Amino acid sequence: MTLPIKPWIPGLAVYEPGRPIEEVAREFGFEHSDELIKLASNENALGPSRKAIRAMKRVASNMHRYPDGGAYYLREALAARFGVAANHIVVGHGSNELIALLGHVFLEPGTSLVMADRAFSIYRLVAQLYQADVIAVPMCDYTHDLDAMLGAIRPDTRLVFITNPNNPTGTFVTRAALDRFVERAPPHVAIVLDEAYVELLPPNRQPDSVRYVREGRPVFVLRTFSKIYGLAGLRIGYALAPPEGVEAIHRVRQPFNVNAMGLEAALAALADEAHVIRTRHMVVRGLRQLETGFRNLKLNWVPSAVNFVLVKVGDGRRVFEALERKGVIVRAMDGYGLPEFIRVTVGTRAENRRFLEALGEVLNTGR
Repeated sequence: MTLPIKPWIPGLAVYEPGRPIEEVAREFGFEHSDELIKLASNENALGPSRKAIRAMKRVASNMHRYPDGGAYYLREALAARFGVAANHIVVGHGSNELIALLGHVFLEPGTSLVMADRAFSIYRLVAQLYQADVIAVPMCDYTHDLDAMLGAIRPDTRLVFITNPNNPTGTFVTRAALDRFVERAPPHVAIVLDEAYVELLPPNRQPDSVRYVREGRPVFVLRTFSKIYGLAGLRIGYALAPPEGVEAIHRVRQPFNVNAMGLEAALAALADEAHVIRTRHMVVRGLRQLETGFRNLKLNWVPSAVNFVLVKVGDGRRVFEALERKGVIVRAMDGYGLPEFIRVTVGTRAENRRFLEALGEVLNTGR
C-alpha cells in the first residue's frame, strides 16, 4: 500500500525530547522508576504549585465536560497581570503549539525565518513543516547576536525568533539590546520573543518585553506554565500579541486546544507567588552546587541564568548514554551542534549531588 503522503513529510526532522523515566527504566532494567532521576527537560524540580494541585483535585470530577474554548478566566487574569486587554492574549497547548500556529499563519514556500543557530530546535522543524527557509545566525559567546540577526533579515523573512533566556545555552540578552533590535527591525517581519524561562530571572533582570505589545509593535511574546509554575504535563502556554495577530491564531487553532484541568491549574498557579519565589531560590542554589561540582571535576561550562546548564564533557553522546546506565537522565547536545556538551537541569540538592557523583564516575572510568 502506498499512502498519498506529501513528498516533503518523510524528510522532516524529528524532535528529540528528554527521555521519560519509565522508558529508560525499561531499557536498562531498573525495577522501579524511582531509582532514576531525570534532569533532561528543564522541568521544575519542586513540582507544581500547591494551589494548582488543589485546583486540579477540585475540578477532577468535571472532566467529562469540554473546557472553555476561549480560556476566558485565564485570559482575563493574564490581561490584569500584564496591563493589556484580553484581546491581546491567546492560550495554547503549551507555547510549542503557539510556535507551530505562528508558522501556520506566517510561513509558506518562498518565505523565511531568522533564528540563532543554537536556539530552540522547534523553530527549524516548524519552518520545514511549512517549507520555509531557515536563516540560522551564529551566536556570539553562546548568546544571540542581535545585530547579526538584524542584518540577516531578507525581504522574504516573516518571523524572527529570539529565545530569551535561550535554550539550550542558558544565556540572555539585555533590555537595551532588545530595545535596539525592536526599534531597527523592518516593518515586514513579526518578532517572536520566546520567554519560556524569563520568570526564572530575578524581576529586576527581566526585560519588559510586554511593553512592545502595549505600544502596538509587531511582537509576539510567548510564555508558558511549564517551567517556573511546574505544569509541564498539562501543556499550557500563552502569547501576548497585537489583536490582529491574536485573531489570526484563533483562526487557525483547533477548538478546545487547551484542557479544562490545565486552565484551572494555570489560573491557580498564577496566583501563587510564593511558589515562584521558592523556585527561583532553588535554581540559584542549584546552579552554585553544579558549578562547584564542575569546578572540582575541572570541567568548563556556559554560565547560565536559568534552571539548566551546558557543561563540556568531551564526547557528549557517550557521557549521556553512560549516565543513563547509572539512572541519571540528561540531554546530549550533538543535535544542537554542541557534541562536546551535555545539558543538565537544576534538580533538588540530592539530585544534583547524585548527578555530579555519577558524572565523576563516568569521566574517571569511561562507564
